[in-house]
Amino acid sequence: MSSFVSQTIKDLPPSGIRKFFDVAAEMEDVVSLGVGEPDFVTPWHIREEAIFSLEQRHTMYTSNAGMSELRDEISRYMSDRFGLQYNPNSQVLVTVGASEGIDIALRAIINPGDEVLVVEPCFVSYNPCVLMAGGVAVSVPTKAENDFRVTADDIRDKITPKTKAVMLCYPNNPTGAILEHDDLDKIAALLREHEIVVISDEIYAELTYGDDPHTSIASFAGMYEKTIVINGFSKAFAMTGWRLGFVCGPSELMEAMAKIHQYIIMCAPTIAQYGGLEALKNGMPDVEAMRKEYDGRRRYMLDEFCKMGIDCFEARGAFYLFPSIKKFGMGSEEFCRRLLNEQRLAVVPGTAFGACGDGYIRCSYAYSIDSIKEALLRLRKFI
Repeated sequence: MSSFVSQTIKDLPPSGIRKFFDVAAEMEDVVSLGVGEPDFVTPWHIREEAIFSLEQRHTMYTSNAGMSELRDEISRYMSDRFGLQYNPNSQVLVTVGASEGIDIALRAIINPGDEVLVVEPCFVSYNPCVLMAGGVAVSVPTKAENDFRVTADDIRDKITPKTKAVMLCYPNNPTGAILEHDDLDKIAALLREHEIVVISDEIYAELTYGDDPHTSIASFAGMYEKTIVINGFSKAFAMTGWRLGFVCGPSELMEAMAKIHQYIIMCAPTIAQYGGLEALKNGMPDVEAMRKEYDGRRRYMLDEFCKMGIDCFEARGAFYLFPSIKKFGMGSEEFCRRLLNEQRLAVVPGTAFGACGDGYIRCSYAYSIDSIKEALLRLRKFI
């Protein structure tokens, strides 16, 4: 039956994360810093509201775009937190996780052969989603010397007449990097000169550490009209398994995305939408409590890396660190394979996130402090 499989799908490599953790799953006594999933259970009041929605017999489809009450609340959230005004009736779409939002945003804008600039290291699905939409993914590598911040010059060097879009993810998975106001201002100035759509994955927007909150590139002059903002509930509200996200953007692009969404999905799960509504209404104190806990783990892990002599820039977003292992004379995959086999510690090779990730590993601190301490003990033994 292999002859029936699409050549595009045949040519797609397996996820660098899944491939590695399939091996780890077969081993005993493995400690992991590999999965980007909060160790917190979804706050009770959110779960309770979802349970109550079932008791109230809310088990039917919602509108394709999502419950109107939820879209209203998303619009209010985007205004209050990021100063962005979106019409809930034409500029907000509730999706099955942020991942669906990324997929349909790309499919809505790409014609065969269009180029999409993908800032790397990046989330593992970006390049495959571009390819499955018929586009050409063009890597825009970033460097540890610049704290993995993409610059306007980095982007300018990759723009061609075929460039249709640029994909940004800040706070970044896997590096934990953020873009500051000045960084975004220069990128916005460049992109205002070109007919290029920005797909801005801001799923970690609530998880930044420092004095300055997250700023969306859509808030800069001339960028609102050409930016698709992807966000969701998985990371900030510890709602990964609920599969609930949302997309905001220009109404013409949202209409195109809604067309794809209604044919392939119909609507996001109703029970999850009720949970998301409660999360936005009353869940921000929970987000802040979890953010503070992540920050403590972040600082602890950074300090331990320093004591071990492992070079790592201070990530200020998401819940990952991206330390360099170049001094040990191994590539990322060899380092991670040996670490798993010799110390039963699973981390993700940087190559899973693009070629420029070689020489780095991704370590998640979305784990309990006890798990982190045991993991770092094993890492120290391996070194």
